[in-house]
Amino acid sequence: MLPLSKTPPVLPDMSDTPVAFSDLDLPAAVLKSITELGYETPSPIQASCIPLLQSGKDVLGMAQTGTGKTAAFALPLLSRIDLSVSKPQVLVLAPTRELAVQVAEAFQAYARHIPGFHVLPIYGGQNYNIQLKQLRRGPHVVVGTPGRIMDHLDRGTLKLDSLKAMVLDEADEMLRMGFIDDVETIMAKTPESRQTALFSATMPEQIRRITKRYMNDPQEVKIASKTTTMENIEQKCWIVSGVNKLDALARILETDEYGGVIIFARTKTATTELAEKLEARGYAAAALNGDMNQQLRERTVQRLKDAKLDILVATDVAARGLDVERVGLVVNYDIPYDTEAYVHRIGRTGRAGREGKAILFVAPRERRLLKQIERATRQPIQTMDLPSRDMVQNKRLESFREQIANIFSNEDMSIYRELVDQLASDTELETLDLASALLYMAQKEKPLILPPEPEPRPRRERGERGERPERDGKRRERMPSADMDVYRLDVGRNDGVQVKNIVGAIANEADINSRHIGDIRLNDDFSTVQLPKGMPADTLKHLQNVYICRKKTNITLFDGELPARAPRKPRSGNGKPRQHDKSRPRRRDDRGE
Repeated sequence: MLPLSKTPPVLPDMSDTPVAFSDLDLPAAVLKSITELGYETPSPIQASCIPLLQSGKDVLGMAQTGTGKTAAFALPLLSRIDLSVSKPQVLVLAPTRELAVQVAEAFQAYARHIPGFHVLPIYGGQNYNIQLKQLRRGPHVVVGTPGRIMDHLDRGTLKLDSLKAMVLDEADEMLRMGFIDDVETIMAKTPESRQTALFSATMPEQIRRITKRYMNDPQEVKIASKTTTMENIEQKCWIVSGVNKLDALARILETDEYGGVIIFARTKTATTELAEKLEARGYAAAALNGDMNQQLRERTVQRLKDAKLDILVATDVAARGLDVERVGLVVNYDIPYDTEAYVHRIGRTGRAGREGKAILFVAPRERRLLKQIERATRQPIQTMDLPSRDMVQNKRLESFREQIANIFSNEDMSIYRELVDQLASDTELETLDLASALLYMAQKEKPLILPPEPEPRPRRERGERGERPERDGKRRERMPSADMDVYRLDVGRNDGVQVKNIVGAIANEADINSRHIGDIRLNDDFSTVQLPKGMPADTLKHLQNVYICRKKTNITLFDGELPARAPRKPRSGNGKPRQHDKSRPRRRDDRGE
């Protein structure tokens, strides 16, 4: 087990001098990792929660996403891991696969100097055999979505008898997605002696009920979300698709004048590799990361200030405090995992009231992080299109014309005229043909005439977890029924299933956005659901083995006739809906959404 102090740490007074991570009694291996990651001082939720969790108390944290809560529970719980026991000792429940992977990656990063530590993300849509193999290795920390965790518990492939701590991350989101019953079932199967931390942006009654039933005198920590406006910085994002990120970056850099540019990548290795690739394309670029000593770092920054460098590729820690007036563009080549890092990054441009521009690269599976950033900055981030082939080509031609004009204005060309005449005579070429050949040779490394862009191939858009439309009182737009197939599931009202259970299972296990899940009807012993046509065979096969309310779906194409819809039952005088008529199949609209 990692060393702990014998006396419980004292909750720091946030009103006095700033607290450092070294004041929080964290193990040396963990402190080394977070220092390398660029963490300097704890955020308010970290400074409050870490001492409480270190001392073994249950914690109820009310905080928005992006306040640093992952480190608030991961850092202290790592201290409780007994590496000699190859069994799950910490279980984290997350509402989506993206968050589960994000939390697992954070644990791995914080434990980079803890030899033998193993964390495993478990979520729907991933091959069972891979998960079973990893579970047999005996992970110390398991991070998963409720549906898949329930599945492994029912199969007996996940044992929680050695569990020391459990975390419910974004509990209100799990409630909204219909997972809260699964969460309670999982909690009931964990040892009563386990420590519990629950984090939620809001505290509805169902969440409050869990805290009373399954938590032991939880200490409440409430952190107000910080929002920041960046009105003098133009923020845009590019959703990664078609063109690879490096080519996209090159197009952006080539078609506009930005002065100095800072590009942020997640790792030190990535900064070096990207800087080398940009140099190979003719850019004056250099890496800036934690492996560089202070003298080299200062010299590199000075080169940017003196315009001897145009591009710095940096990590968060290396760019702290960086203030270079000529920086006109910040590119988030890798999206940051927390909003404070994003605000810090784009703050490297637009300094002292100057205008700046920030571009964020977002992979489709990272849209959820984009939404968090938009909430934190209190302004939408406009989606941008990449500069077109014609724009890049015209920019290159313009630059080439300027180079030629400068040469004839500043150089003696008489000897070269004589050389051209001699070459034309020797090759028996017309002067125009010779000039064309020389032009072709001169632009070979950076073609002036680009090949036509390929026609984009139509593809079915895959839904993103957590990407649900805003509730503005309007009914959400659904796919036309002609584009849908009807499927039958061997689970119905008699099994206790609700529409939200079916939506949550399909969205989580098949990675289908809820907007693409059509009409759902519940019968006593089966249900039907409309899903987009052309479902891949492997996805259908996977869904057949998914459990909803502890019963396998055995999903198949429905070849029967759907019963006619009955009119909605009127409400009673007390405002509550009348008892549901079980002879009428329920529709998805019965949820009142």
